[in-house]
Amino acid sequence: MMQAVSPPDPAPDAAMTGAEAVLEVLNLTVEFPTRRGVLTAIDNVSMRIAPGEILGVVGESGAGKSITGLAVLGLLEAPGRIAGGEIHVAGRRIDTLSEEQLTKVRGREMGAIFQDPLTALNPLFTIGAQLVETIRLHSSLSKEAARDRALTLLREVGIPAPRERLSQYPHQFSGGMRQRVVIALALAAEPALIIADEPTTALDVSIQAQITALLRRLCKEHRTGVMLVTHDMGVIAETADRVAVMYSGRMVETGRVEDVIHDAQHPYTKGLMAAIPSLHERVETLTQIDGAMPRLNARPEGCAFNPRCPMAGPRCRRENPMLAPAGRNQAACFLHDGGTE
Repeated sequence: MMQAVSPPDPAPDAAMTGAEAVLEVLNLTVEFPTRRGVLTAIDNVSMRIAPGEILGVVGESGAGKSITGLAVLGLLEAPGRIAGGEIHVAGRRIDTLSEEQLTKVRGREMGAIFQDPLTALNPLFTIGAQLVETIRLHSSLSKEAARDRALTLLREVGIPAPRERLSQYPHQFSGGMRQRVVIALALAAEPALIIADEPTTALDVSIQAQITALLRRLCKEHRTGVMLVTHDMGVIAETADRVAVMYSGRMVETGRVEDVIHDAQHPYTKGLMAAIPSLHERVETLTQIDGAMPRLNARPEGCAFNPRCPMAGPRCRRENPMLAPAGRNQAACFLHDGGTE
């Protein structure tokens, strides 16, 4: 079983049990049936997030990061389906719930922050109306009490003059301010878990830093677990506690952020780290990983990374490696599990 869990150590998350996890994904498999066969987008992925912990999920486009988040939220578009595994949020299994039951769980137990805040907000309603509606939907507060709660949330996420802003529409906010409003919406019902899918990609660098710092602070204060989906290792380094590296729908490495960044154990993770430009060294060309992510209908036999891997051996082309201890991390690589021959 592929477990995206760091090896035991004295860190706070090491003592976490299944009952304490805000998110526990066990052997998740997501398929897309087509006329030419079934495509497996997520293959036997497991992960766990503790209260107040931010798990960064990173990888190239097509790695399966966003699909994993959508599967947790119950927002897979047809014909996508969960073909195996279990998803537990705040100790409750949710992958077997009906759409009506899931609707009640979303917002109350799970919040979401998406890439473009303008599309996440309804342009026809004021910010105040959207916040009040969300708060009242998931609580028994009166309209007046919900409005007070909305004001508190806007102050908490750093919106200036929140009382005046309540009566304004999304187009009257800058991109960074809109994303702050989306964070406020995600936190409105104080969910146990937030799925944040590329929450800073559409923002400039200075605003990105503000939003990631805000997200980290609020999640620690509210004890909300976060699954942070991104392709940016810089965002992971600044924001996350642990990181899970995905490749072609599979988990290939996981561990604490500092361990993965400074001592990556999987050749793919090493390639990602080497591709980050250095601020202290001038180079003529940037490091890149040769080749491209395989299509779902053209995955190679064995390890999906083997055609691009400089360390690949005969075993890598025959067998699919599972996550195994690798230094202080876990890596799905035969270099740490008996060799590649």
